[in-house]
Amino acid sequence: MVPLLLVLLLILLLFGVGFAVKALWWIAVIVLVLWLIGFVARPKGGSARWYRW
Repeated sequence: MVPLLLVLLLILLLFGVGFAVKALWWIAVIVLVLWLIGFVARPKGGSARWYRW
């Protein structure tokens, strides 16, 4: 019974990690798209930056 619970726990852990990594990839893609839009749509004029860092 204990080995079965350990295997199920391992499967659940790996599934959770895989889901978290996939979610982080989607967040990274969204941030990249927003950054590119901001880079293209920035005000025309020398050193004007649309972000604060």
